[in-house]
Amino acid sequence: REFGESTVSKILELVESASSRKSRSEDFTAKFARVYTPAVCIGALALATVPPAARMVLGMPAGWTNWLYRALTFLVISCPCALVISIPLSFFAGIGGASREGILIKGSNYLETLSKASIAALDKTGTLTRGEFRVTDVETSGMTKEELLALAAAAESASPHPIAACIINACSGRVPDASDIEEHSGLGVTARVGGQTIAAGNAALMRMCGAEAPEFERAGTAVHVAAGGAYAGTIYISDVLKDNAKEAVSALRRAGIKKTVMLTGDTGLSASEAAKELGIDEMYCGLMPQDKVAKIEKLLAGKPGNTTLLFAGDGINDAPVLSRADVGIAMGALGSDAAIEAADVVLMDDDPMKIAKAVRIAKKCLRIVYENIWFAIGVKLVCLLLGALGMANMWMAIFADVGVMVLAVFNAIRALFVKDL
Repeated sequence: REFGESTVSKILELVESASSRKSRSEDFTAKFARVYTPAVCIGALALATVPPAARMVLGMPAGWTNWLYRALTFLVISCPCALVISIPLSFFAGIGGASREGILIKGSNYLETLSKASIAALDKTGTLTRGEFRVTDVETSGMTKEELLALAAAAESASPHPIAACIINACSGRVPDASDIEEHSGLGVTARVGGQTIAAGNAALMRMCGAEAPEFERAGTAVHVAAGGAYAGTIYISDVLKDNAKEAVSALRRAGIKKTVMLTGDTGLSASEAAKELGIDEMYCGLMPQDKVAKIEKLLAGKPGNTTLLFAGDGINDAPVLSRADVGIAMGALGSDAAIEAADVVLMDDDPMKIAKAVRIAKKCLRIVYENIWFAIGVKLVCLLLGALGMANMWMAIFADVGVMVLAVFNAIRALFVKDL
């Protein structure tokens, strides 16, 4: 495809446009400065004119020079540059540190939302598993195993899904030509092969085609095949968990996640075994894309106040959920373009450990932001009071302005160092 439509180009665009998506903390500083700046200017003008005028009325020496000096000191102290500069810089440093670790965050607002995550909903295939499928068994009805695999491979020949690649690789003979291939999101595919309609997918697709797939109690994914509207057989496929998937779930809890949920289209036995091995708190299986959205809606309604929900997935069927969650995290290497486009955070190497790391980076960044806010406002309030009382000279004013800004900037740069988080 053209460079402008490539994944690299889109990722660069995401990074470049990250600064346009401001967090609430950045919005706070902008609104604060709009009110604060005219207020202190009026205060400084009043400090320079009201006290000496009052002294003149009372018959005392006005001391215009002294009060003008106090007003100028007050103005220098009040400059809000420490807040205006250090807070956006903290977010930019956090986004930059995360991207250096292979975690692309599309904006500082998502960084702030991620820091408040309390529920982690996770897709199974490609997110917690390797996505390296293999055919473990084939059951047929009225044809040989080789014929069934050939028909399924032909139907799946245009699909980019790892399961489709697995079926094609398992076909020992020539894959027949297919036409009118149509993908049904969350169900499977249909195609015309050898003059008849072939459907390969789950039980719901079989019912849609008028075929009845038998019930099964096996771990793994079952791809049912129908030929000409009649059930032809089932291909059983298994996937393996990523080596660090269990550790990744534990890391999420250590990062402050209170509840983990698995949402998958896999069968009950396969999903329950994976959830038990990983230590997942809740598991929902056999879900269509719209079912996943409904589950996310329910989880969002039940989450504690002032907390957020993150969802991690990789497939095109996860795109609606990635958009609906408070924070959507896509697997950038194995994930589809639709998932990457819909997500707020992209993991470039598909490592599930990076989900917890992204949460820890967000928490560190927000901690630094609040440190800068309280430090800058606290020092300025104290120095403004001392300046108004004539107890602060210009050197103290310069420290309260430039000195505080430099210290806040140095503190903000700490958000860059996330390697050991």
